[in-house]
Amino acid sequence: MISNSTFAVLLGGTLEIDDRVLELMQGARVIAADGGMRHAQALGVLPEVWVGDFDSTPDGLSEFHAATPRMPFPAEKNFTDGELAIEEAIERGATRLVLIGSFGGERTDHSLSHLLLAVTLAERGFEVVLTSGQEEAVPLLPGSRELELPAGSLFSVVAFTDLAGLSLTGAKYPLDQADIAFGASRTISNVAEGPVTASLGAGRALIIARPHDFSGA
Repeated sequence: MISNSTFAVLLGGTLEIDDRVLELMQGARVIAADGGMRHAQALGVLPEVWVGDFDSTPDGLSEFHAATPRMPFPAEKNFTDGELAIEEAIERGATRLVLIGSFGGERTDHSLSHLLLAVTLAERGFEVVLTSGQEEAVPLLPGSRELELPAGSLFSVVAFTDLAGLSLTGAKYPLDQADIAFGASRTISNVAEGPVTASLGAGRALIIARPHDFSGA
């Protein structure tokens, strides 16, 4: 059943499709951002709209998806194609956003923009998850959240500000009300022992997980 409030936004980064990716976007409506359309066929989806300036669309993709409605924008604009696609999803009623292909690719600046944007979207009240198949990320704001991760898999908490009162349970290296300085590496490369619960008193961060990486176990 299609959800009217869950949107998968196809972005231009890398993607390795696995059961976790398919589960994240199950029943979602789909919007593609420029070159992110290349993921549509592999995922077996037909986006309801294709957003962007189409300057990074691979050869042949436009012809293959000629029937998909387009929302074109000029190359010289104030927003990335990804952000425009996300805002279009919100305009269409999104409350949950799955950002597919949000890591890697040719542009580090775009990937970093996706990570930062996810945090600001969470502050606006949207549920957000980013994935490449190899990596997943969710924003961590004041409060608590649980992540379902395979035992032995790697995860990190990446601070975008100073963090106050960070607690982690279900992890090889638990924390209890820790204060973490912006830029500190203390919360990098932890290991899940099963579901991980993270809680935060103040600050903004991302939890970045590698659910298939057991190198730190």
